[in-house]
Amino acid sequence: MALEFRHVTKRFPTRTGKEVTAVQDVTFTVNQGEFVSVVGPSGCGKSTILSMTAGLYGPTEGEVLVSGERVNGPNPHVGFMLQKDLLLPWRDIVSNVEFGLESRGVDRQARRARAMQELVHCHLEGFEHQYPYQLSGGMRQRAALARTLAIDPEIILLDEPFSALDAQTKLLIQNSFAKVIAEQRKTTLLITHDLAEAVLMSDRILVLSERPGSVIAEIAVDLPHRDEPLRRRTLKEVGDYAAQIFTLLKLEEKAVA
Repeated sequence: MALEFRHVTKRFPTRTGKEVTAVQDVTFTVNQGEFVSVVGPSGCGKSTILSMTAGLYGPTEGEVLVSGERVNGPNPHVGFMLQKDLLLPWRDIVSNVEFGLESRGVDRQARRARAMQELVHCHLEGFEHQYPYQLSGGMRQRAALARTLAIDPEIILLDEPFSALDAQTKLLIQNSFAKVIAEQRKTTLLITHDLAEAVLMSDRILVLSERPGSVIAEIAVDLPHRDEPLRRRTLKEVGDYAAQIFTLLKLEEKAVA
């Protein structure tokens, strides 16, 4: 088991001195090599779940475990991709991909070889000496993925990494990401508001309630071609799964209202 949340609750203080509960009694597991998406209403604590997995802060109650070890701080076994690529504009692409390895003290020759390997995996060979401003949005996101993969994380966290892309680029980048992640058997946790995206890319989908977020449903996506979302997209069942999730979210909305 790669990731486990055990009865996790997270509260944050406010300026008034009161506490806001972001997530409450969240329990789930993610197996090695599995791709799991988390969907739910805005403000239900999806990003809080990613941040606790990464060890950016700990739970108020319960525990988070990666590979059976309790997460008590920044987690070197986790790679985190945000909505923005956050490439350093003064570094060329290969130097950006090397950045995590450099910060871990990996020698120059080894980190350059590793960075080039991941650039090939992400179909960016030939662009290694370009600068971020010279690349399209989709290519920048692939460079960000290469940077994440270069540190060889056990778990990849994706916080809406495709949301800023146009529709056509989004489909192509989803397909590229899925292939690379499947080939390397990376355990992946994706946060998304796009229900179709969750179905196209996932083995399972966790549906969260309104804040404080808790898991109200766990849906196994029993469809082929998880490594090729463009092929999976042609299956009529994709719409059925998305409709099922939408119905759950609407029922939750009405229950809260």
